[in-house]
Formats: sequence, C-alpha cells, structure tokens
Amino acid sequence: MNLDCAGRSLSLDRVAIMGVLNVTPDSFSDGGQYQSVADAIHHGQKLVAEGADLIDVGGESTRPGSRGTDAAEEIQRVVPVIRELVARLAVPISVDTSKPEVMTAAVAAGAGLINDVRALRADGAIETARVLGVPVCLMHMQGTPPNMQKAPAYTDVVREVSHFLSSRVRASEAVGIARHHLMVDPGFGFGKTFQHNVQLLRGLGDLADVGIPIVVGVSRKAFVRRLASVDQVGNDETAQVSAGLALYAASQGAAVLRVHDVALTRNLVRTWETLASPPLNECNAQLHGSLC
Repeated sequence: MNLDCAGRSLSLDRVAIMGVLNVTPDSFSDGGQYQSVADAIHHGQKLVAEGADLIDVGGESTRPGSRGTDAAEEIQRVVPVIRELVARLAVPISVDTSKPEVMTAAVAAGAGLINDVRALRADGAIETARVLGVPVCLMHMQGTPPNMQKAPAYTDVVREVSHFLSSRVRASEAVGIARHHLMVDPGFGFGKTFQHNVQLLRGLGDLADVGIPIVVGVSRKAFVRRLASVDQVGNDETAQVSAGLALYAASQGAAVLRVHDVALTRNLVRTWETLASPPLNECNAQLHGSLC
C-alpha cells in the first residue's frame, strides 16, 4: 500500500519511520532546539539520513499542561521549515496541527499529510482537510492538553479508544475524505495514565479492527521514562526503551512509528523485518490486528 502525500509516495508495505521535528520553544522533549530555520533544516536532513521515511513538523506544543499557540505564530514557525524541507528532501513532509489555517498554509508550502491530535474536531478542520485532499492522521485524546492528564478515566481504554477512532473515521468519510487517505493514532500519553498506556500497547492488535493503518508515537513519553526508571528525557535508556516499544508496536501491526531517535528505531525494525516470516508487510497490508 502506498499513501499519496501531495505527489510524494509513502510506502506502507513495510513499517514507516516518521521523524519528529518540533520547531517550538516548549515541546516536552526537544523544545527550543530547532527554532531557527537553519537548525530545523539541518535536523530534518539528519533524520532522513538516519532512515526517516517522512518528517513530521510541529509548531505548537501539546505536552500536558500546555496552553496552545495562535494560528499566526504557528504558521510563522512551520511554513518556512516545511518549504525548505520540501525543496531539499524527497520524503513526504507532515504538519502536526489541529488548526484549519495552519493546515492550509502548510499544504500550500508543500506538506503532504496532516497529523491532527484532535482528530479534525476543531471548528472547520474536517472541511478544510477535505478540501486540501491530503492524507490525515486522526489521533485520540481525552480532554485537551491543559487538562488531559489531571484525571483520565476509562472503563475499557482499548475499546473506548477504538470506538472513538472508528467514529472519527466515519465522520471523515461522511464529508468526503477517502478512507485510503486516513490513518489513526491511539494517542499514547494524551489523556492516559501509566496503566492506560500499557493496556493500549497490549491491545494494539485489537485496534487494528478499525481497519485503518495505525500510527504509534511512544517516543520519550513520560510513561516510557517510568518503564525505564529514568528521569531525563534524553537519557540513553529512555531512547532504548522507546525504540523497544516501537518495535513491539510494529509486531502488533503498527504501520507508522513516530520517533525522535530514528537511527536506533530503524535499525531495530528493519532487522526484525528481515527476519520476520511471513514478511511484516503482509501483516500491515492485511490489517488483521493479530500477530502473524
């Protein structure tokens, strides 16, 4: 399966590696590191050299407790970076945003995919995505970034996340967004406790019942640090555990892995794919949601 990202093809016949590029002052992991266009371009090129299949550019922090950024500021942050990345790199460029104005400006600059943590629920977002015609990733989040980690609660987190994602897929299709242009993300760390995140990981196979390629982003999240028993976001142990969890997600049918540590994750996943029998791409292409 190939995803057409504004003329750039993203193959999902094997697990795709999405490199994270935050051009924000306050993201939880790499905030402030790539605020200049030059620094951002250099890092984007580095991610591709390490094996990223696409780059996800974000101009607004959605870490727990964050208060948001206005559309004009977000556009100012992401558009120059997207424009330069499109000019210099051959891989698809994604924009991580929920705002219709940012979606429009980013796609005009060359972005070929919208990665929306609010699953097109913001006013005007779903119609804007339909008009723009690029693929969309729909993510689950309970609450909003300012309050999502205060008291997240579920009766059955896997079933409820699956139901939400299915409903957003149906809503997207209802306005005319093609099913083959959709991906879903269970939203690790977005309105979930440690136990919820672990349960979601264990239930990833069941989420494939949605019938849409799954994007998984566990890289450097707080629950990963807890699993690794470390405090520092950039700690080597955190990177290693993040890559291990990404590999586990791939084994459960994840189609795209959103990561900071591209080389480490890529090496693990590609080695596993080489050894996997039957080939991993058959698992993802069929979207069974069970181990092959």
